[in-house]
Amino acid sequence: MPEYKILTTPVGKDYELLDSGNGEKLERYGDVVVARPDPQALWNKNLSESEWDKGDAYFKRASFDANWSVREQLPERWPIELGGLKFWIKLSAFKHTGVFPEQAGNWDWIREKITKAKRVEPVKVLNLFGYTGGATLAAAQAGAEVVHVDGSKVAIGWARENAELSGLSEKPVRWILDDAQKFVAREIKRGKKYEGIIMDPPAFGHGAEGEVWKIEQDLLPLLESCKQILSDKPLFFIINGYASGYSAVAYRNSLGDLMKQFGGEIEIGELTIAEKNSERLLPAGIFARWSL
Repeated sequence: MPEYKILTTPVGKDYELLDSGNGEKLERYGDVVVARPDPQALWNKNLSESEWDKGDAYFKRASFDANWSVREQLPERWPIELGGLKFWIKLSAFKHTGVFPEQAGNWDWIREKITKAKRVEPVKVLNLFGYTGGATLAAAQAGAEVVHVDGSKVAIGWARENAELSGLSEKPVRWILDDAQKFVAREIKRGKKYEGIIMDPPAFGHGAEGEVWKIEQDLLPLLESCKQILSDKPLFFIINGYASGYSAVAYRNSLGDLMKQFGGEIEIGELTIAEKNSERLLPAGIFARWSL
């Protein structure tokens, strides 16, 4: 069994985890401070409630409603730099801001694998459940040809705007609005192959035409399909997990079976964010990643 790793996103110029606790987290995105729920924060806050109340926006849940409460008028969106990329931040539904800061370590890893690959042709990467494009942009930045797939038209548009903001709009990226399973099935028929595959499957979700995704029944079939579009000499395969209740060890077992014929190594662990002025780390997901 591989060593269990803790990947940590540190405090940065445009992003900080200011405090966390009592089921919430306080973050700074550029000049805007937001507070939102986080069930992993099973400890007490360090900062006083008066400090938390100075935030610009707070995501509140009521019995039949959940939305952002804004202290003052905020721009519809604003830019930040994180992990060598630029993103538009928006206060969107379901408490999201449009970026997952904990993924910065994976972006570095993706760039390293691509830049160190000794390939005559560009590395081909498939990013499933690509959301607003962090992993896609990191791969494109490193010189890969990327296919970015997501079932949300809004997320696809947001990802393209992030690419433009990061100066990567001319990079070879195909933006595909589609259900992940259906897209991979068509790629099998087309005989397409990829050296790198990235996926961030939700516990539950919907495809572009309302297809229902349930991780407990759909992940393994999707992984088996992905095996059929892997190059004969693949470079990497990453599975990230959020709020699904599964262990990184479970992902490691699935990935180990999938990639056994290629050799290589698997790393597993947690994605975390360092808290400012504290030694605490906020757990923010799990990962399993294979590389040759």
